[in-house]
Amino acid sequence: MIGLQERLEDAFRQFGWSRIPEVLHYHAEEASKHNISYLEFLDKLLQEELAAKWDRYVRTRTRLANLPFHKTLDQFDFRFQPSIDERRIRDLATLRFIEHKENLIFLGPPGVGKTHLAVALALEAIKQRYTVYFTTAHDLVQTLQQADQNHTIKQKIRMYTKPRLLIIDEIGYRKMDEPAAHFFFQIISERYETGSIILTSNKSYGSWGEIFGDSILATAILDRLLHHSTTINIKGESYRIKEKKKAGFFRPEGDEEQPKGVVHVSAP
Repeated sequence: MIGLQERLEDAFRQFGWSRIPEVLHYHAEEASKHNISYLEFLDKLLQEELAAKWDRYVRTRTRLANLPFHKTLDQFDFRFQPSIDERRIRDLATLRFIEHKENLIFLGPPGVGKTHLAVALALEAIKQRYTVYFTTAHDLVQTLQQADQNHTIKQKIRMYTKPRLLIIDEIGYRKMDEPAAHFFFQIISERYETGSIILTSNKSYGSWGEIFGDSILATAILDRLLHHSTTINIKGESYRIKEKKKAGFFRPEGDEEQPKGVVHVSAP
């Protein structure tokens, strides 16, 4: 004969409540030990279930957002990048720019934390129940070019225009040919005043004509991006180089001592 606890656990599972069956026995014992009221006991069980449901939601949305890693604002070393105003970044984390359908652009050399900040704001957006999608500029245009060949371009464009927040990383690392540049323009144009974009680039705006191979097209892209936007220009040293320096891989010229594992080979 099935006991009361087993019957309750089965009922909870039929409701789709996965956490309560795991903690029911513990909280029942605690309620008995500390003479907890029925309502307080029920509240503890429901809070456990709600917390578990929220955790599943965040993990699922994070996976669907295609983020390259999980890094938060609290993990960002603002002391290492004094050109960044932490108060300004914290203000951006309120996500008012998403509500107002504004864009955010991080400019700066490689390794200064542009992608870290973009991902951290994406995680904040997910927690505020905004839909988010992350892509690199190269992957975006490659996907659209492939979709165009497969006659699925409308569905793929919708994939990039539907999220409330689209993150496009690494503008400028590769130059675009004419078809790629026009596909990129199409996404920017479709999202204009309908959804927010966070964009990162290692090139100043004056160099974008070279990226897209067409100064007129670059101007049209910038016109739509910058109309309602905030630009954060990061000036500083690469985090990755900083770590290499700590490890001793960068030494003053003329210093003959070499870090372990590094061997100089002279040309014959």
